[in-house]
Amino acid sequence: MTENESTILITGATGTVGSEVVKQLSSARQSVRVRAAVRSINKAAKIKAVGAEITEVDYTKPTTLTKAFIGVDKLFLNTPFQPDMVELTSNLVSEAVNSGTVKHIVKLSVLDAEDEPGIIGTRIHRQAEKKIEESGIPFTFLRASGFMQNFVNFFNSSIKSRGAFYVPAGDGKFGFVDVRDIAAVAVNVLTKNSGRYENKAYGITGPEALSYAQAAEILSNEIGRRISYVDVPEEDGRKGMKQVGMENWIIDALMELYNRIKAGQESKTTTVVEQITGRKPISFAQFAKDYVGFFR
Repeated sequence: MTENESTILITGATGTVGSEVVKQLSSARQSVRVRAAVRSINKAAKIKAVGAEITEVDYTKPTTLTKAFIGVDKLFLNTPFQPDMVELTSNLVSEAVNSGTVKHIVKLSVLDAEDEPGIIGTRIHRQAEKKIEESGIPFTFLRASGFMQNFVNFFNSSIKSRGAFYVPAGDGKFGFVDVRDIAAVAVNVLTKNSGRYENKAYGITGPEALSYAQAAEILSNEIGRRISYVDVPEEDGRKGMKQVGMENWIIDALMELYNRIKAGQESKTTTVVEQITGRKPISFAQFAKDYVGFFR
């Protein structure tokens, strides 16, 4: 590592956002060393392919964290959304403090995390944010809206087999954001005059708020066949989530979010992507075009 080279640790590196951050950081023309923290090295083939350094960690085992933080000066903190997320964040932050080298923590959070009393999703992220604030390490919170890529992660099977997806969200609109834009914001914050972003929070959305019906129409146009959005009753939505193995607490969290969408409380959009990256955010139509192969 050269004198001016920065070592950036990416947690959640095989996830939807984390893997994109690793990819973009690894290809950025910056003097950075990318260290990707993964639960299992055997599942990190794609990350290895882009040239990132791989480190195997268990957030509940300090010894693995100590090794991962050696020489790290910046941390992209992305923990799994689960009941002990605040505890896992606390473990990572404690190790960042103990390392004595970490100068900036960039956390992936959720839109409206600052709202009180909020919903399950915003509350747990805000609690995690507070752990970072209490550490004394300069931070940046990237509070993202719902991912466009979740249409691939959760709906592509029913879209391919039945030409439909099922969500209990009514006609409410959502500021869907492409994870490639979230990663681009993160890369800029981590590598370009990061001091200007310290101790600030940014709400990240796509360029427009869309209803699920409008998203279905856009997908239909790009895929070349009719894709329907089915607004299912809450009871049916819960039953479907249970059938695919979701735990009750995350079902409750999702239903709170869907109820907010239905009530028109998630339709905000921001200009943060353009402010930080200098370009317009990716539209849902462009996302659909780029990912059309996942829906056919």
